[in-house]
Amino acid sequence: MNAIEVSHLRRTFKSHIGVIKRTTREIVAVDDVSFGIQEGELFGLLGPNGAGKTTTVKMLTTLLIPTSGSASVKGFDVVARADEVRRRIGFIFGGERGLYWRLSGVDNLRYFASLYSVDPDVTKKRIPYLLDMVGLHGRGDEKVQGYSRGMKQRLHVARTLLHNPDVLFLDEPTLGLDPVGAREFRQVILNLQSEKKTILLTTHYMFEADALCDRIGVINRGCIIALDTPGGLKAHVSDLNVVEVETFGAS
Repeated sequence: MNAIEVSHLRRTFKSHIGVIKRTTREIVAVDDVSFGIQEGELFGLLGPNGAGKTTTVKMLTTLLIPTSGSASVKGFDVVARADEVRRRIGFIFGGERGLYWRLSGVDNLRYFASLYSVDPDVTKKRIPYLLDMVGLHGRGDEKVQGYSRGMKQRLHVARTLLHNPDVLFLDEPTLGLDPVGAREFRQVILNLQSEKKTILLTTHYMFEADALCDRIGVINRGCIIALDTPGGLKAHVSDLNVVEVETFGAS
């Protein structure tokens, strides 16, 4: 059984146009999307802004109800068994929200551990382990307002792992990070594989999906237009010369 199963998923929104004479039109954000993600797989959803990546993730994390189709996480339907799904997942959306800046990193993690109903004895052991895993060893007692954006994003990962979820959703987690911070965060994602987590990563960076993912689904205008391993996808465009350049450090 796949850890994540998506079948003919569709999500539409209503858009109202006009002031005096208002008309309504339907916008299709996700259109007949189907794929499966195996246990322990790092699956990438690659596409441009507005392609439907975040809408798909929001449906899989029970934040949006699908218009039609179905999806399950660890065998639980995301609509009918939403509570069971939430117990088994963690998710990170790109950006700096979701942390208390006036608290230290450790105090943030203690607070969220209490919300997740994590046993206090487990919390005491798990926080140092998670801070070390995400590269924040020795920085946990500092207030979050003094963290760089990359450090805040890594603290988000630690927060997400407090209740030891089976499945992680990372929605464009390197968005807005400087090259060094993004490179460090990609290493954190690779470290998560040693935890044997199932991961769905969304990104619009082709090199990022290529470097991190076991398989990639390419999404555009709400539709999956290709799905294969990074090597398989590149084989389809083998006649093209692609040069990728990543820079970091002072400009």
